[in-house]
Amino acid sequence: MTDRSGSAIFRDMPRKARIDAPGALHHIIVRGIERRKIFRDDEDREDFLDRLSDVLKDTSTSCYAWALMPNHAHFLLRTGTSPLSTVMRRILTGYAVTFNLRYRRHGQLFQNRYKSILCQEDAYLLELVRYIHLNPLRGGLVREYSELSVHPFCGHSVVMGKRKRDWQDAEYVLSFFGDSISTARRRYRVYVFEGIEKGRRPDLMGGGLIRSAGGWSEVRRSRSGGQRLKGDERILGDSDFVGSVLREAQELFERRYALKERGLTLETLAAHVSDLFDVKTDDIFAKAKHRRAVEFRSLFCYWAVRELGQSETALAKRMGITQAAVSISVRRGEKIAQEKGFTLPQS
Repeated sequence: MTDRSGSAIFRDMPRKARIDAPGALHHIIVRGIERRKIFRDDEDREDFLDRLSDVLKDTSTSCYAWALMPNHAHFLLRTGTSPLSTVMRRILTGYAVTFNLRYRRHGQLFQNRYKSILCQEDAYLLELVRYIHLNPLRGGLVREYSELSVHPFCGHSVVMGKRKRDWQDAEYVLSFFGDSISTARRRYRVYVFEGIEKGRRPDLMGGGLIRSAGGWSEVRRSRSGGQRLKGDERILGDSDFVGSVLREAQELFERRYALKERGLTLETLAAHVSDLFDVKTDDIFAKAKHRRAVEFRSLFCYWAVRELGQSETALAKRMGITQAAVSISVRRGEKIAQEKGFTLPQS
């Protein structure tokens, strides 16, 4: 990925594929390259939050916790109508370009790709909210816990009702602490305060059961006793959760592989859609805005992204539209397929 100067914004390294699904809960960590600052002042922070707000609303992505630190940031997000990769790409690329232009700098801003940990909600949602919201206190951005309630660049102040960010779902978090807002906030405040003595919590940084079981020493003891544990750095949860997530990811991979083995490519997919709507294949890639064209182009985008695994960026370039337009088309195409009963060719 490059900025307008042609320099890389992210440094690529070999890595495992991301695991994502509609409704999945993710702990996102974004870091500056070589631990450099990604926010130099409040104007940078507000610019980032404005972009975050726009993209989260546009993609129906829920945010339960967040904290901006000088050289990194944390977010607890639930995938909405667009893949997490699309959400983060839109936020980070736009911010990095603006940051580089503002400070007349070139090159990478973020360290590698952002880190994404898929989390088991019932076991870890509140733990992660607490962990993320205590970052400014642990990092010395606020001196005392009481100051955290009004700190503008952390979601804790929103949950406490001292700041307003309409893209943060504070109500969902508070629903775990009581039926009335006042009671829920009081209990939430105590819960977060109790997390101060727990420290930095490396056990919340992924690794499946390997970390949540208490570290490698506990895992070795369990293995010596004949117990098999499953771990993956992309997942935070117990062994059953890790296993189910990996199985679903493998099933999706196998489905996409099978479709390609059957010869389903963008070209054959376009031909199938053109047959369904009785139009020319070239019409799929032509820029037309009449209702029927919007329908068959949206259906094509939906199948290309969700079934074939085509990236929204590559598809946008192929169709001559923006990535945001592809995201919208995918959502619209899903509804069209469901309402009209359209399916992929069987052979």
